[in-house]
Amino acid sequence: MCALAASACASFGSWHPEVPEPEPAEAADDGERTLPPPAPELSLASDEDFAVRVIAGSVTCTGSLVADDRVLTAHHCITARSAHGEVQPQEVDPESIHVELGGDLLPWGEVPVRAIVAPNCGYTGGDGDIAILVLKRPLRGVPIRAVELDGAPAKGDALFPLGFGRCADASDGTYRKRRPGSTVQRVLEGRLEFQAAICPGDSGGPALNEATGKIVGVVSRSVMDSNEATLGLTELVRVDAFRSVFSTAAQIASGTSPAELPPITCRR
Repeated sequence: MCALAASACASFGSWHPEVPEPEPAEAADDGERTLPPPAPELSLASDEDFAVRVIAGSVTCTGSLVADDRVLTAHHCITARSAHGEVQPQEVDPESIHVELGGDLLPWGEVPVRAIVAPNCGYTGGDGDIAILVLKRPLRGVPIRAVELDGAPAKGDALFPLGFGRCADASDGTYRKRRPGSTVQRVLEGRLEFQAAICPGDSGGPALNEATGKIVGVVSRSVMDSNEATLGLTELVRVDAFRSVFSTAAQIASGTSPAELPPITCRR
C-alpha cells in the first residue's frame, strides 16, 4: 500500500430519466378516446445529493453542497498541473470546473463555477487542503449539509466519508458511496486522522459525524490499495480550522469582489 491523494479521471455525459410511453386507452362507446392520467412529477434529488462530483480537467473529486451556491472540496482537486502533471502553486481557471449532480453513474444535472476560495497552501494535500467553489447560480431543490464550524471533533468521535471514488478491483461503476469509517484517532492543529476505506476520486469528499450528521472534515490523503473495503490511515482537513474560507466564500457569493478581500493564509 502507498499513501496517495485520492483523485481520478472520468468523463460523463448528461442523463435524463426515461419516462415510459403511456398505453393508449380503449375508445369509449361514443367514439371518444379517454386520455390517460398525467404522469407523476419526477423527484430527482435525494437526501445524499448534497455530495457531488467535482470535475477539473482530467481530475475527478468529490464535494459537498454547504449552501445553495457553494461546494466544499479539497484544494488539491482544483490545483493547476503542468504539461507533465506536476502540481503548480495556483488554482485552475474556475471556468474549467463543473459540478455534477446526482449519485448514479451518470449525473442528472450540472452547474458551472465562477470563483474559487482557498488558502495559500494545501496545493498538494495536507494542511490547507480545503476549498470552496462559488457556483454561477444557486441550486433549487438540492439538499445542502451543515458543517461543524463551532468546535473541533474529539478523539473517539465516529466518522464516515462519502465519495465518488473507485478502486481498481471494484466490479461496478463510479457512483456515490458511503465508505466504511471509524473513530477519530488523532486531532491535529488543522487536521484529523482516522481509519477509512478510501478510493481514488474520494478526495474532497465529506467526513460526517455519525451522531450529528454534520460535516467535520474534508478527505485529503489516505493509504489505499485496490480493494475498496480496506481500511487505511486517512487524513482529513478540519473545517472548523478554516472558518475564514467559509466567511470569504459567503461574501463573494453575496456580491463582494475577490479583489476586495484579504488572502487566506495557513498561519494561525
